[in-house]
Amino acid sequence: MGVDLLDIPSVAHVFACASEVFGRDMVQLVTGASAEELDDTRNAQAALSTLSVAAARACEECGVVPSAALGFSLGQVSALAVTGMLTDEETFRLVAIRSELMGEATYGRPGAMTALLKADPDEVEELCALCRRGQVLQPANFNCPGQIVVSGDISAIERVEEAWVARHKRFSRLATSGAFHSPLMHEAAIELDEYLVQVTFSEPRIPLICNVDARPLDAAHAREHLSAHLTHPVLFQQSVELLKGAGASLFVELGPGGVLSGLVRRVDRGLRCMAVQDKESLAVLAGVGQGTDPCPTPPPSQSGRP
Repeated sequence: MGVDLLDIPSVAHVFACASEVFGRDMVQLVTGASAEELDDTRNAQAALSTLSVAAARACEECGVVPSAALGFSLGQVSALAVTGMLTDEETFRLVAIRSELMGEATYGRPGAMTALLKADPDEVEELCALCRRGQVLQPANFNCPGQIVVSGDISAIERVEEAWVARHKRFSRLATSGAFHSPLMHEAAIELDEYLVQVTFSEPRIPLICNVDARPLDAAHAREHLSAHLTHPVLFQQSVELLKGAGASLFVELGPGGVLSGLVRRVDRGLRCMAVQDKESLAVLAGVGQGTDPCPTPPPSQSGRP
């Protein structure tokens, strides 16, 4: 998980900052933690945010600077640091508070998430209404065409999975510890909003496309959108389509994996994608992107805010 980037000064600085904020050795967490330990929401969010911000700083040190940023769920928070809306320290402090509140919410009322394959929005909305039965059940992630994640009470998720199979379609249960991006996170959202009152956001250096409305985020709306983020769906597909419409052709995924690159390709196979998670992939990106403008600035929203 990004271990061979650690001798890059900016990466080492990010890990040191994160270790101080999270109160634990982040290098040890990403290199030596068990799968069970990393499954804990607090540890997972700390590790992923540290790796994402560190990879972004490594890109900047190589002279590769993005023209826009887009996160996916937790990546929305990491993008605050990448765009300069918060410092690295402020970002990790927000991650620590956010993950703690989300963890408490999952203990108070367990939930689950499942990905419905070959799904379309109207069918998923209709199925959620059919299977809800007074419980929480709603679309949580619009990943890409044909893949929508739903989130809610465990028994409601089981009903929707059964109904989906009855329609001769497949699903994939997510390995999450709770029903994120659903009303089951309501209490966490309220407490997060109370914390965000004391946070001062700067205007982003580059546009940050918000998960909540698939529009560029500004400082004046950051608090309400980050609070709503816990209970509202992630509009990832719509955000990619916004950037594509603005002329973006190269999307760079920061951090371990490559899942988001796969989703972007499913939105449009003509889009180029790269994942930076080690020195080899960083070197490839530096050769491709240095001195270029791979992701043009999207247009302002029709509401008048950027």
